[in-house]
Parts: sequence; structure tokens; C-alpha cells
Amino acid sequence: MEIILFPIYIALVVLWIWSLVDILKSEFKGNEKILWLFVVLFLNAFGAILYFFIGKDQKIS
Repeated sequence: MEIILFPIYIALVVLWIWSLVDILKSEFKGNEKILWLFVVLFLNAFGAILYFFIGKDQKIS
């Protein structure tokens, strides 16, 4: 069981770090950057998944 869960855990950690880096490198309107940072920091993997489905569309080109 641990052998199956370990790669999933590693993938979620990578996704979490990737989303934090993407948020910090991107530009957002108003306070959206701070909001997304808090969402990802406090909701961990779920926050990172939310960011990639919803937050990436809110970035300024």
C-alpha cells in the first residue's frame, strides 16, 4: 500500500511547489496573487489543483 501512495504523494508535493512558483512569477489583478498564495498554502494539494483549474485563467498576459 505504501508503495502505491508514495508516488501519488510526491506528485502532489511537486504540483504544490509548481503552483507556488507559478503564482509568484505571474502577474494578477489587484490582490488576486495574495489570495491565490493563501489558497495554495492553506489548502495544500487541493489548493494547487484549484489554482490550475481556476486561477491560471486569471493571470494577466
